[in-house]
Amino acid sequence: METLSIWHIIILLVFWFGLFGIPAAMVIRKAGYSPAWILVMFVPIVGLVMLWVFAFSRWPIERARAE
Repeated sequence: METLSIWHIIILLVFWFGLFGIPAAMVIRKAGYSPAWILVMFVPIVGLVMLWVFAFSRWPIERARAE
């Protein structure tokens, strides 16, 4: 079996971003954070930690409703 070419990697990244990145960015935006946080998902361990931080922290949208 041959190794993956650059085209395979590009197609996989586009597929990954379309399948996971866009919906995650929309959820992050609705939570009140910048959608740029989606870039953290590219770093495996940091992305997992940030998932837990986002899940258990008080979101900016919740703070705005409480005021």
